[in-house]
Amino acid sequence: MPDHPVRIQLCLVSHTNVGKTTLARTLLGADVGEVRDAAHVTQTADAHLLLADEEGDTLYLWDTPGFGDSARLAKRLELAGNPLGWFLTEVWDRVSDRAFWLSQRALQAARDNADVVLYLVNASEDPQDAGYVAPEMRILQWLDKPVVVLLNQMGAPRPAAQEQEDIARWARHVQPYGIVREVVPLDAFARSWVHERALFDAVRTCLPTESQPGYARLVAAWEKRNLDRFRASMALLARQIIAAARDAEPVKEGSRIQNALGTLGLGRAVSDAAREEAMQALTARLTRMGSETTAKLLSLHRLQGGAAEQLNQRLRENFAFTEPVNVKQAGLLGAIASGAATGASADLLAGGLTLGGGMLVGAVVGAATFAGAAWGINKVKGQDRAKARLTNDFLIALATADLLRYLAVIHFGRGRGNYVQGEAPAFWREEVEAVVHVRSGSLLRILDRAREAEEPGEAEAELAGVLEDACLQVLRKLYPGAPLPSSAR
Repeated sequence: MPDHPVRIQLCLVSHTNVGKTTLARTLLGADVGEVRDAAHVTQTADAHLLLADEEGDTLYLWDTPGFGDSARLAKRLELAGNPLGWFLTEVWDRVSDRAFWLSQRALQAARDNADVVLYLVNASEDPQDAGYVAPEMRILQWLDKPVVVLLNQMGAPRPAAQEQEDIARWARHVQPYGIVREVVPLDAFARSWVHERALFDAVRTCLPTESQPGYARLVAAWEKRNLDRFRASMALLARQIIAAARDAEPVKEGSRIQNALGTLGLGRAVSDAAREEAMQALTARLTRMGSETTAKLLSLHRLQGGAAEQLNQRLRENFAFTEPVNVKQAGLLGAIASGAATGASADLLAGGLTLGGGMLVGAVVGAATFAGAAWGINKVKGQDRAKARLTNDFLIALATADLLRYLAVIHFGRGRGNYVQGEAPAFWREEVEAVVHVRSGSLLRILDRAREAEEPGEAEAELAGVLEDACLQVLRKLYPGAPLPSSAR
């Protein structure tokens, strides 16, 4: 006989202005409640659907008003023979003592609805200085419900070992209260879908046996949703990188005299202004693609953004120029060079440029062979004009930047409003650069094939697989012990 669907309810409670609604927005992916830096912004206790599956199981998250004068509330309850009975029948003055009344609303919501209480604390404080914790723990003890302590406001993401110090410090502080089952770092501004799994694992340990099958189905649905979104994100990044690799911008041709002087190494075949114009056009398209990719990435993660990250990498070393070699010019060059141009001399005469197929001019020996090779490659590749394109080095850097951008998006707390690209922590950059470097050979092979292929689809799929593998490796380093798949595919 199949298990009946379950309804599980989590209740967020904390001292006022610790960040319950911000965390609720982040977990729900929706702008619930109101977020302001002020006490008692949340005035009501409200339930929001957090998860649901096809079998009818549901997981609800309650956002509640914050506790105000916790010490006075605890003392009032201690004076009553039957604290909760007295508390819930007492007439509270909503006008003259509204903070006290809001504390009642929070406690009543937890008493009537919570299967598990999620208690937020401000982790930037030393536990010994957070005087509100002790009376609020005594208040929660009267509920006799399992409590998971969530460490909020932990600051920018840090290596796991440093976060463990905060966890241990708070775990020692709340150990005397038997209702606390686990302490979990879950900063609304510095967590990811991988990190959120720690919350769901902690909740599982608090639930009765009969709720376990339904809860397992809910967590499986959550995992599938996040893995699907992860794959879609990597596919978006791969599409952008492959499009950037295949993009090229024709460079306006110079006069015949300019071209001849450029071939002889006495000038440039095309003017600096023409090169700059080509670079600007290429950069504009790259920026537009980056903005579109960022917008889609934010939409996938239920975030909003204004102007997406602008790609201002416009240095010359990020562009490669390929110029067709005119057969008559090559013959003139051969005559001047007495029929032989090899190695460095050929590189010099060609201005260090490459032919359409990526062959260095310097690899061609002899004036006659040089002219024939130039004509053949130009004809096969259809290259009859100089072009600018992004270098492989830049595209590898773009892959690194895109993975860092993905990490920034998945760690962005919705309570902060519109997404703003921030600086990635140094250890993120180090980890991403390391995994990309290891895969640089595979990335280069994919980029080279992408430029030659008639259609980009196969290259996009292959690159998405490499990005998935690289990103999973980074996430495993950032969240050691997290149940990540060996591969997302």
